[in-house]
Amino acid sequence: MANLSKEKNEMPVQDPASRAKNFDEVALGYTEALARDEAERCLNCKNKPCQSGCPVGIDIPAFIEKINSGDYEEAYRVISKSSSLAAICGRVCPQETQCESKCVRGRNGEPVAIGRLERFVADYHSAHKPNDEHTHKSNGHKIAVVGSGPAGLSCAGELNARGYDVTVFEALHTAGGVLVYGIPEFRLPKKIVAKEIEDLQSRGVKFELNTVIGKTLLVDELFADGYEAVFIGSGAGLPNFMKIKGEDLNGVYSANEYLTRINLMQAYRNDVDTPIRCGKAVAVVGGGNVAMDASRCALRLGAERVVLVYRRSEDELPARKEEVEHAKEEGVEFMMLTAPVEVLGDERKSVRALKCQKMELGAPDASGRRRPVPIPNSEFILDVDTVIVAIGTIPNPLIKDTTDGIAITKWGGIVADRNCKTTRDNVYAGGDAVTGAATVILAMGAGKRAAENIDRELKVKN
Repeated sequence: MANLSKEKNEMPVQDPASRAKNFDEVALGYTEALARDEAERCLNCKNKPCQSGCPVGIDIPAFIEKINSGDYEEAYRVISKSSSLAAICGRVCPQETQCESKCVRGRNGEPVAIGRLERFVADYHSAHKPNDEHTHKSNGHKIAVVGSGPAGLSCAGELNARGYDVTVFEALHTAGGVLVYGIPEFRLPKKIVAKEIEDLQSRGVKFELNTVIGKTLLVDELFADGYEAVFIGSGAGLPNFMKIKGEDLNGVYSANEYLTRINLMQAYRNDVDTPIRCGKAVAVVGGGNVAMDASRCALRLGAERVVLVYRRSEDELPARKEEVEHAKEEGVEFMMLTAPVEVLGDERKSVRALKCQKMELGAPDASGRRRPVPIPNSEFILDVDTVIVAIGTIPNPLIKDTTDGIAITKWGGIVADRNCKTTRDNVYAGGDAVTGAATVILAMGAGKRAAENIDRELKVKN
């Protein structure tokens, strides 16, 4: 029987007062009863508008129909035909602006909770999956994948399924890229990422850690070692700063460093010796998901006050609505239409305050959003002892600086066409290394698309 409710089933979550003091996952996941009830809201549209909003093309009505019938493993198999990271996407993808934005039910109420259902299916599979042994039937061709973030993992999984011998080269000591160093445990538990990587390894994908392509090995050396194509999915891990006075003071972090110390180096654990400054009053500059993550981490590390400083209004916040709501529930203060102008220090060259200026929205800029304009004589002092800068990232320059023939944009991204081909033969690129910081699912879509084109090109050549 169809569920005609105009509202989604709520996601069970930890109580805000409790979760603001721990790093356990905030969202607890649908029960089977909630998943079945939510699945019944799907109209199973023949033209599948929701699928058109999915960067990896999951047959969404088909997997939801399998939930309806109680066949959760088959639902997982439907998802897996298009996505190799279902448990991750179900947690961190912005479904509200992608698949769910196309859902017919959203025209007169809330769309079907596609992301929550994807997570349910993936978690059910993880808890009940049989111990299948995977056999990799090699086609004799070697492919190198640079970076083990979502673009690299997606590309590796797709190529492996097509018979290629794939080696993933990761600069850090742990595979997973931004999934492990950038996204906090309370949003994406590390065991979820580890399971996805273990699954790829069981299928024959190799991982070479502590290997910086462009330094440890050059792209030319990969080709000399017999790799027939290289996919670059090295992400955008170089942080931007505000370029204001005082940013070199002790107590100023890029969000990248702050989150890496917490997530990958486990600074939040008392039994791990990773130094990080836990201020009493913290200002986080920015309005995206990374800013929300940094703000919420600061609370969990013991900050008494966390203020998110953003130069536009709340309507322009680029972060997911859910993350904004969770941050507010946990106690993060939002200071909108405010821009930092100087970080003030004390005699020990440590942060003592953030000098800010109030803003108002003027004419639209190139992105279509109204440009923030300073209000004269509106400067004020925000008393803080820690400042976290979360205003975006750009690709690391190592690969472009050490590889001939790869064109680069003026802001440092790799030039690649729709098929992820770069300006050098047999070198492909996708994800944040091309687009700049974006979403996990868009990076996955690029990795999948690159794999399809690598396969097609090599079949033509061979």
